[in-house]
Amino acid sequence: MPPFSLTQGPVAVIDIGSNSVRLVTYDRLTRAPVPMFNEKSLCGLGRQVAVTGLLPRDGIAEAREALKRFRVLCDLMRVEKTFVLATAAARRAANGPDFIAEVEAILGEKVAVLTGNEEARLAALGVVAGLYRPNGLVGDLGGGSLELIDVEDGGLGQGTSLELGGLALRDASGKSMKRAARIIADALDGVPGLARARGRDIIAIGGTWRAVARLHMAKTGYPLNVLHGYSVPARAIAEFCRDIQKVDLDQLPAIGEIARERRPLLPYGAAVLEQVILRSEAARFVISTSGVREGVLYSQLPQVAQAQDPLLVGARALSDLHARAPDHADELIAWTDAFAASGFPQESPEERRIRHAACLVSEVAWRANPDYRAEEAARVVAYAALPALDHRERAFLASVQHARYEGLTENTEPPLRALLGLAEIDRARALGCLLRVAYNISAGQVGALPHAPLRASGGRLVQTLPQHLANLSNERLAGRLKQAARMFGLGFEVRIAG
Repeated sequence: MPPFSLTQGPVAVIDIGSNSVRLVTYDRLTRAPVPMFNEKSLCGLGRQVAVTGLLPRDGIAEAREALKRFRVLCDLMRVEKTFVLATAAARRAANGPDFIAEVEAILGEKVAVLTGNEEARLAALGVVAGLYRPNGLVGDLGGGSLELIDVEDGGLGQGTSLELGGLALRDASGKSMKRAARIIADALDGVPGLARARGRDIIAIGGTWRAVARLHMAKTGYPLNVLHGYSVPARAIAEFCRDIQKVDLDQLPAIGEIARERRPLLPYGAAVLEQVILRSEAARFVISTSGVREGVLYSQLPQVAQAQDPLLVGARALSDLHARAPDHADELIAWTDAFAASGFPQESPEERRIRHAACLVSEVAWRANPDYRAEEAARVVAYAALPALDHRERAFLASVQHARYEGLTENTEPPLRALLGLAEIDRARALGCLLRVAYNISAGQVGALPHAPLRASGGRLVQTLPQHLANLSNERLAGRLKQAARMFGLGFEVRIAG
């Protein structure tokens, strides 16, 4: 069944921010939209707004050219619906209304000039859209402002907007880090909601905070270069932010990956993040690349679609794209559900959703060369644009798919293995071996698995086959059952029903 979608073709969001003007187009308006084109222009519209009260002329000129290009690109991609947003710089500048009128003439679309509270709300909805059950304080740092809002169990708190964006802070402080620290402290003194984040997450959005995370990844030698879902103890990030304010940025590993126009803002963004972490006493720092733009799309969906698990929606889209028989994935989910009662009796709801995702993406590599299917399946799953998936879960899914194609031999090691503990590795290999048994019975086609249950019973893995599938029992099926049984510490047998 294809994922629910409000459009048949692409949708676009044009975000006119204080530092950048960006176009992102998505494949469809669905619960798990996939970015298909992403381009930004660092126009610096918020530069000096805090001092002059005006959008700079050169910034307006650069934005104008970028928007003209975006209009042509949207036409080429046959975008069905375009959402245009403007944030802090446009709403605060005296010449903002004239600029917005020009933007609307260029794009032929109405521009939504967001208030600070609206921006905070959409940022929080973006986090709800892109992370699994987020729980903490969402902070969206742009060029002109910082939006803070609490998220818990899908509910949103009251949003707060502060003039602490990188550009605004640099201009207001006269490029003095000591003065910037005082401005930050004074602004955060009036935010009582910070204390609610104690022991929870700081969920960070915005290019400057993403750059901080990217640099921290490089410093620690982190094995996965995916920002979304990157998490680390908040205190470690606070200490790193302190270093960023003191060191020569050009000496930091991976500084070349950060746009030159953004680098001067890093110390200011780091100073804000350090104080937010220390004042809130948050336990963990989490990056979300899903923010205001994704929040806009999520807000357009009916409640029934919002309630869907975006990981499973995204995994099903991959299944529909790659599988020999897409409906087979549902039979595979039901087959492993029936086994789980005996084989995974302590399975948590979180583990169950990851198992379902593993079933949905288990056909991503059947077109690959047989000698490289395990590597290809693990690679595709590890780096797929799947939402609501943390990095350990990515590593787990990659290991499941590697075992699904190669069993226990592991001529090559699955990617991201370093992120998993031994128990997680064993569980992933066990699930992968179960999928190997299922595909040996079904050949990836519908109709067989509902009649061929597998159970753990009496110290054995018991595979039952109906009479009309009895001839599937041979040495190859026995070999796959033996590997699966080994992972569970059991024996195995095949029974013919009747």
